[in-house]
Amino acid sequence: MEYISGGGVDLTGLFADLVRCETRLYNALNDRLRERHGIVTSQFESLRFLRDHPGARVADLADEFAAGVGAISKGVDRLEKQGWVVRQANPADRRSSLLALTADGAELLAAAERTFAERLRELLGAVASDSALPAVAQTLSRLRGALERDGVGRPAG
Repeated sequence: MEYISGGGVDLTGLFADLVRCETRLYNALNDRLRERHGIVTSQFESLRFLRDHPGARVADLADEFAAGVGAISKGVDRLEKQGWVVRQANPADRRSSLLALTADGAELLAAAERTFAERLRELLGAVASDSALPAVAQTLSRLRGALERDGVGRPAG
């Protein structure tokens, strides 16, 4: 394997660490949310996005999570079936619907957010000091911003 260096850092190793950490964090949060609230991390993230972006469409969720519209639409179908989200007619475009949390969805999200934050603090606090986290958060935020600004990693379709 070729060693790819950036400022004396093994970038291939950094990539592997980022991906494996993301997967393990996601799975750990998924397990805790399922155990306590009967939802998975993708559902939690969708509910949170819809709360924070009233009137969002399926396409907005797909854009936010860099996922295909079809997969996101199926996920929204499941949220709707559970009674956590409703689709409303979009007055600006009859081909799409506007999404909104129901009262049950908002209640579930409020409880799940406490669980999510608690578990994330447990996992991150075990390995990073409060003084180190801001630098990590800033670096990842800048990377995400650059990737999103340049349209890197968006699925085709």
